[in-house]
Order: sequence, then structure tokens, then C-alpha cells
Amino acid sequence: MSNVVSALAGVSHAGFAKIEETGLNGMITVRGDLGSSEMAAAVKAATGASVPAIRKIAAGDKGRVAWMSPDELLVIVAYDDVADTMAALNDGLSGVHALVANVSDARAVFRISGDNTREVLAKVSPVDLSSEAFGAGDFRRSRIAQVAAAFWMNDDNSFEVVCFRSVAQYVFDVLRVSSDKGGEVGFFS
Repeated sequence: MSNVVSALAGVSHAGFAKIEETGLNGMITVRGDLGSSEMAAAVKAATGASVPAIRKIAAGDKGRVAWMSPDELLVIVAYDDVADTMAALNDGLSGVHALVANVSDARAVFRISGDNTREVLAKVSPVDLSSEAFGAGDFRRSRIAQVAAAFWMNDDNSFEVVCFRSVAQYVFDVLRVSSDKGGEVGFFS
């Protein structure tokens, strides 16, 4: 049996903001009726979080839940908790039309932290990242330069970026260049 490793083995870069791969994360796609009582109960039981509002991420004591589309959530838990979380979700959604799929090994996650986190993403993503438009708990499914990605802002003003594992090096390189010292624009200062 092979060892499970993250996409880029914890790579990091310190520019005017710090970019770091967060390592292994458990990620589960859940599709179904997001407004149903069964979905709400299953998500709450599995993660402790509520089904989030549109373009939001919600946190519970066992995981986070992000709104991906009108019928899709991304459940984020510890990598070792995926099997138990999937079992809880499948149990709670039995008898209703729903899909629960482990996508952990198909994704990579990066954290952007420091004083100029908004600037790093604003340079490479077509999203209004002003503090008036984007704050803690906000979530966007968009792109980073030329590839699909999703990101959210944490309570500490850091961002987390999720992309496909196959483009992890590209996304890291784009974020690294965007955060290089001397490349500050100062728009959000």
C-alpha cells in the first residue's frame, strides 16, 4: 500500500503574504436538495454545522461546509475522519435523492496569510475582495488565473484556496508570484 501524501508535500513561500499548502484535507461532495430537512439534519449530525447560505462557508465542531452550487456542498473535515463523516451523511440522507462522494485525493488546499492576503488573490481572481464585499465566512467558486478554484476567508483574515490536485503546482506558482515582495499594489492598505 502506498503512503498518502499531499499534492506538493507542504510547500510554502514567504513574500508580502505567506502561501502554504495545508497538507491532507478530507473533502466530501454532497449533492441533493439543500433546502430539505433531511439535508439539514444530515449535515448537522456529520459536521455540527448548518447548511450554509449562498456563497458562504459554515463551521461546526466536526468540520466546515461550503456552498458550491444550488444543489452541492463541499464538506471539509480532517483527512482521517472522511469515512465516518461519509457514513453519517449517507445514514442521514438514506431514502432521499442525494450523492455523497469522497473527493479528498483529487484536491489541494493552500492558505494565504499575512497583512496583504486580499491583494494576493485580487491580482489573480475576478472577485471583488474589498472588505465591504468579502469578509470572514464568505466563499467563492471562481478561478485563479486560468484554472478553476474556490476560496474563503477565515476569521483571522487568512484565505484558503481549493483547487484540483492536477493543477496544484500551477496554482502555487501563481500565488507565489502574486505574493512576491516588491509586487505589492497597495490597493487594500
